[in-house]
Amino acid sequence: MPDPTDRPPPTAWAYNARIGMILFAIYCAIFAGFIYLSAFARDVMARPSVGGMNLAVVYGFGLIFGAFALAVVYMVACRQEPDDRPEPTELEVARKAVEEEGGA
Repeated sequence: MPDPTDRPPPTAWAYNARIGMILFAIYCAIFAGFIYLSAFARDVMARPSVGGMNLAVVYGFGLIFGAFALAVVYMVACRQEPDDRPEPTELEVARKAVEEEGGA
C-alpha cells in the first residue's frame, strides 16, 4: 500500500496555480468590500476623500491599480518548469537551419 505522505514535489504549474488562486482571493475580498460599501454604505462612498473626489472614485481606481500590482506580484512569484532537455549540438542546430531555409 502506498504511503500517502510520500507525495511527489509540487510542479511549478501547481505552485503557480496556487499562488494565482491566493492572489485572486485577495482581489475578490477587496472587490467585495467595494461592492458592500456601494450597496449598503452609499453615504460613505459619497464622501470626499482624496483631492475632492469621492471615495467611490478613489476606491475604483484603487481596484484597477491593485489588479495591476497583483499581476506584477504574480509575475515575480511564479516559477518556471525546469528545462530537462539537453542542449542541441552544433550539427543539430545546422540541420534545423537548413530545414527552415527549405534546402536539403
